[in-house]
This record gives sequence, C-alpha cells and structure tokens, in this order.
Amino acid sequence: MSEDWVTKYGMRRVRRDPPTLDEAIFAATGITDDLNAQAEIAASLMGLPIEKVQVEVKKAARVSARSTRVIAGEPGAQRSVVVERRVTRRFGNDKRV
Repeated sequence: MSEDWVTKYGMRRVRRDPPTLDEAIFAATGITDDLNAQAEIAASLMGLPIEKVQVEVKKAARVSARSTRVIAGEPGAQRSVVVERRVTRRFGNDKRV
C-alpha cells in the first residue's frame, strides 16, 4: 500500500516514524537479558550497524543497574493492594453544577 491514498473524504497519508535508539533499546531490553541479543534486536529495528548500537546498549545497562530499587519487607510475603471506588449519589432535584 502506498503512503498516500484517496478516500471519499480526500487525500489520506500515513506517517511512518522509525523508533529512536532509546526506544529500540528499551524494547530489546524487554525481550531478552543478553546484551549482545539486545544490540542485535535494536540494530535491526533501527537499521544501524551493530557496533554503534552495542555501545549504547552497554550504557543503558549501566544506568539501569544503578537505578534498581529494593523494597524492604519479609521475604516471600505477598503484597496486596486494595482499590475502592467511592460512589457519589446525585439526586434529581440537586441543582449544584
């Protein structure tokens, strides 16, 4: 399909933006933990040489290793989150807006 086509409402276009290098590395990080595989995936998404991408993958790995947070608590304990919905009643004769 071409980038432009004519519909009954007029000319339509599709904008195609390749991912940025940071986005490609983030996607590759979600797929695998191996740095070389991440570089290959990101390079294929971007269409860049793998040597250039490997440097950026290693930088991103160092930054993410430093920003690890640990939540203190009992090991193996289940954490629960309770979400309550508060219902607001409105009456037909309520004139507030």
